[in-house]
Amino acid sequence: MKKLLFPLLVFTFFAVQGMAQQQPVTAPKPEIFTISENSFDFGKIPQGKPVTHNFTIQNISKDTLKIEHVQASCGCTTPEWSKETVKAGGSTIIKVGYNAASEGQFEKTITIFYNGGQTKMVTIKGLVWKTPDQPAPNNEALNVFKQ
Repeated sequence: MKKLLFPLLVFTFFAVQGMAQQQPVTAPKPEIFTISENSFDFGKIPQGKPVTHNFTIQNISKDTLKIEHVQASCGCTTPEWSKETVKAGGSTIIKVGYNAASEGQFEKTITIFYNGGQTKMVTIKGLVWKTPDQPAPNNEALNVFKQ
């Protein structure tokens, strides 16, 4: 039994090694473009006051860049982009708007689809604070300074 077990273990070891070596190694695709920043923080935003930010896209490849689609993680975020191809060395802008309708912290992702289904993500975040229901009361002390 021992005579059969050792050759079987050796065979199994080499068979596993051979299968491991047959796995294709995929090299990472080279970067086609750079983004001015991967994340943008709007900071504090008054509720009901929409805000926008521009992400600058720079084509760093020798090929053209085609931004096929830009999709936000929810309807409160609206991306706008040019449908034109970006030549090598050229740049374009993706304008991202946030409606600031809901109070509280937010973090939203925007997915950029380009050149045949490749993707890259950016994020926006911030804090929407509730604006007062009524204006601030008159400050009578200001009348003293006006006189």
